Amino acid sequence: MNHHSQKVLESIFAHPVSANIDFKDVEHVLTDLGAAIEEKSGNRISIEMDGRSVILHRPHQHSLPKEEVAQLRGFLIDCGIDPANASK
Repeated sequence: MNHHSQKVLESIFAHPVSANIDFKDVEHVLTDLGAAIEEKSGNRISIEMDGRSVILHRPHQHSLPKEEVAQLRGFLIDCGIDPANASK
């Protein structure tokens, strides 16, 4: 995982929840982590990794809303992703 992707992953896990995370950057990080991303109807995407899945809405602006960041964080935790060990 490159430095930029590592920073994006750390921002997903940051406290307080960040509302300034670019959605395209999140897609790249998820791809780097091995997630499968599928476009769904209604401007939604399905993310599948390690037998788990989550559906997020593609934001109209560039940044993910805080609720989506929190949902994504929970999904990554369920998948065993830890930003401190993700670059290894």
